Amino acid sequence: MLHIELVLQGLVNGSMYAVVAVGLTLIYGLLRVLHVAHAGLFTLGAYITVLITNATGNLVLGTLVSMVVVGIVGMVVYRLLYEPLLKQPPYVALIASIGLFIAMEEGYRILFGPYGNSFTTTWLTERVSLGPISLAAADLAMLLGAIVLLTFLALLMGRTRLGMSWRATVTDPAMARSFGVDTIKVRYGIFFLASVFAAAAGSLVSVLNNLVEPTMGSVPSYKSLAIIVLGGLGNIGGTLIAALLLGVIEAYGTIYSGAYLDRDAIAFVFLIAVLMVRPQGLFGARA
Repeated sequence: MLHIELVLQGLVNGSMYAVVAVGLTLIYGLLRVLHVAHAGLFTLGAYITVLITNATGNLVLGTLVSMVVVGIVGMVVYRLLYEPLLKQPPYVALIASIGLFIAMEEGYRILFGPYGNSFTTTWLTERVSLGPISLAAADLAMLLGAIVLLTFLALLMGRTRLGMSWRATVTDPAMARSFGVDTIKVRYGIFFLASVFAAAAGSLVSVLNNLVEPTMGSVPSYKSLAIIVLGGLGNIGGTLIAALLLGVIEAYGTIYSGAYLDRDAIAFVFLIAVLMVRPQGLFGARA
């Protein structure tokens, strides 16, 4: 029974990492830039969800508004921050992204205060029984929400023009343009989609923890960077598998090595161990 509960908890955490990391993977595959400011959009999504939900009593409305608003903000970030730097070395955009993330954290601290906001609803603390296993309602909401979002992403990337254009642009931008792919629209579309996923992840984490505070994006973003390396940079399928694997490893590690390692350190120990054996990540191609 303990193993089943650990696997379920690992899948809950892993699904959260997957929703955060998939946006980073989409953008890295397109621009070869580590979009650290993604964590700031994650936090913005959480704040919008909590504020609207508390005002209206409707979590679904709060989440949807959050996704749309943060998606638009993501496109603005691309236009004002990344587009002027596309011809510069990748580290220039990375430094700019880190600076934006720090500025966003301080902005949230000024606007919303340093201590955090919570939902006023009570259902988050309830537990749901699945046979002999009991899960918190917030954990179940996280798992189901992640399944819906990732299924939507799979359909979108596999069966729509945006998905095909993204794959073509990632593989060979010049060839994609020669076949009529509007790479500028693809970039805006991918930034909107990645930012929508950042907002959704922030909403789910705010439900999971019942707390939103200015620095809440830091740890998930660092782990997401580790995950996209583990999954093979730009590999969506590898990112999802690596995220779920990391969640399960953390769940077991907390029980069996919690006396020696903090839960958040387990991700980086696992990353170092994998990269010593496979520098290209679990699912990356060798150079």
